[in-house]
Amino acid sequence: MNTALSKVAGLATGIAIARIVGPEEFGTFAVAFVALMAVLAFNDLGVSLAIVRWPGDPRRIAPTVTALSVASSAVLAAAMAAAAAPFATAMGAPGATGPVRLLALCVLVNGIVATPAALLQRELRQDLRLVADQVNLWLGAGVSLALAIAGAGAASLAVGRLVGAVVSGILLVRFSPLPWRAGWDPAVVPGLLRFGVPLAGASAVVFGIGFADQLVVGAVLGPTALGAYVLAVNLAGWPVQLLSAPLRQVTPPLFARRRADAPAAHEALGLVARGLLALAVPCCVALAVCADAVVAVVYGPAWHAAAEPLRWLALAAVARVLCELLYDYLVVAGRTARVLSVQAVWLVALVPAVLLGLRLDGLAGAALAVALVGPVVVLPAYALALRAARTPVVPVLRGAVAPLGAGLALALAVGLAGLAGAGDLVTLAVAAVATLAAWLLLLRRGHLVVLTAGLPGVPAAATTTTTTTTATEAPA
Repeated sequence: MNTALSKVAGLATGIAIARIVGPEEFGTFAVAFVALMAVLAFNDLGVSLAIVRWPGDPRRIAPTVTALSVASSAVLAAAMAAAAAPFATAMGAPGATGPVRLLALCVLVNGIVATPAALLQRELRQDLRLVADQVNLWLGAGVSLALAIAGAGAASLAVGRLVGAVVSGILLVRFSPLPWRAGWDPAVVPGLLRFGVPLAGASAVVFGIGFADQLVVGAVLGPTALGAYVLAVNLAGWPVQLLSAPLRQVTPPLFARRRADAPAAHEALGLVARGLLALAVPCCVALAVCADAVVAVVYGPAWHAAAEPLRWLALAAVARVLCELLYDYLVVAGRTARVLSVQAVWLVALVPAVLLGLRLDGLAGAALAVALVGPVVVLPAYALALRAARTPVVPVLRGAVAPLGAGLALALAVGLAGLAGAGDLVTLAVAAVATLAAWLLLLRRGHLVVLTAGLPGVPAAATTTTTTTTATEAPA
């Protein structure tokens, strides 16, 4: 529920704001948002998660975690504000200096509420998180829209983000199972830092994978091109997040319950991979082949530059969802060092590939580079990691055959409609019908059994799981 509501809010807000502010102002905000996400990767030094995993009473460590989180966020927020002007200039968007400084306050808010948020996660109070998250999204969206209509430009997005974060932060403190209190226990500090700092480092790598292409595009082509590219990135990730993110929430416990039984774990991996790909491939292929029509109908002609990168980024999303599944599996299997090495290889390969793609074909080339790095570099690296974990790769590959075939048939159907001279709306209708037909076919072939019947001991994932959102989710 939380995921669906959040995605609807983000999509609706993104469409409205994109039509009001245009690519240049949207790109200016994108520069500020990338800076925010970079700082949040390190923000609480990873220590807040210790509350979730603490075996004893969290009252012992909560005040110290709060102190560490607030102190680190205050330092990082100040550094972000101080570096706003040179960062924005380096990204070709001096106008982003103000939004960057506004979003620096979001970093401080994030640190202040890190402990309450972790306590709610520990107590499985997703109902209260849902309230805070939805207030954040809808209030922030309303403020942003009002300011955008008033002509505030990129600042409207930053102010809306800050207002939503502050109000939802107040709610998180109010909902917290323990009173908000900062303190200092020297006995627990070393353990918290040993636990949290490696997580912060891993988060930095994850940030690099998710945002390196945007940093490169902004630095090379400037904010207008970045605005179009970010719009394509957000659109490409939307169907996968909505359809496969709920399923991902049950995969770690699913694999953990079968960890002692290798054949059962291998079978579970194959079944979940089949389900994920059966969901992701048809909708991603449909989005790729209808990229021009989607951008034209939903966002308008001012955003036509987003269509070409969207085509490739939608296909890249298929590889990403499979990579995320393999990540979950290997982490549960205790192969965290292998996972980190794969992530590092991904990041090292991504940056030069995007630079080369930009030089050869602009935004489309950058997106094509992202799409190629997945199957050419990252998936083979994960295959080697699976082999090291004594997990067969064949079931995963076998599960991809039918979804890929359905995706090819879908692409042909939509392509024929385009060749027949169908308009944008007709093309989108054909794509929607073809996607539903592909899902029904895959359902009949048993590829979605993990969604409809679940696995032994685990309920049907797509209908029973909710997820939480963060205070930093970008509008699609």
